Amino acid sequence: MIAVPDVFTHVLVGYVIGTVLSIRYRRLRRGHVTLAMVGALSPDFVKIDLAMPDEFVSYQLGVPFAWGPLHTLGGTIVVALLGSLLFAPEYRRDAVLLVAIGAASHHLLDLGLMTPTGYSYAAFWPLTEYRPPAGGLYMSTDYWPALVAGLCAVLVWGFKRRLDARPEGSSASLE
Repeated sequence: MIAVPDVFTHVLVGYVIGTVLSIRYRRLRRGHVTLAMVGALSPDFVKIDLAMPDEFVSYQLGVPFAWGPLHTLGGTIVVALLGSLLFAPEYRRDAVLLVAIGAASHHLLDLGLMTPTGYSYAAFWPLTEYRPPAGGLYMSTDYWPALVAGLCAVLVWGFKRRLDARPEGSSASLE
């Protein structure tokens, strides 16, 4: 089962980060914000397991297979690098960076989850199998993190909209 508040929170946090970056770096546009949002969601690509279980893919490929590594540092790097191939060479660096920043926010939020064992997942795999202590702040089914992220998203959206509405010469440039 997919925890809707968890997915929504990750997307909203990606939006906030992407929008703040677009305020700081004026060359970043809406598409760049979307890349940060996709990055924030990318570790949850592991949930494809619900539609295509590991065993099914293993059987079809004839080799051992698991989706689990997508939800780790190694998987994040692979997704960011493969995803960047969808862009022209001059845009790949920005694509990798924005997806990686979004994915890093996902991992940071997930390290704060409550777990039955008190330990998080091996987020830094393949560098280490170490499982850091879980933050124990919230469960993936809690709605309050989505509400906080939503409030932050509305505030950032309003601030960005207000900045964009000002005449060009009315303030010092941010870049």
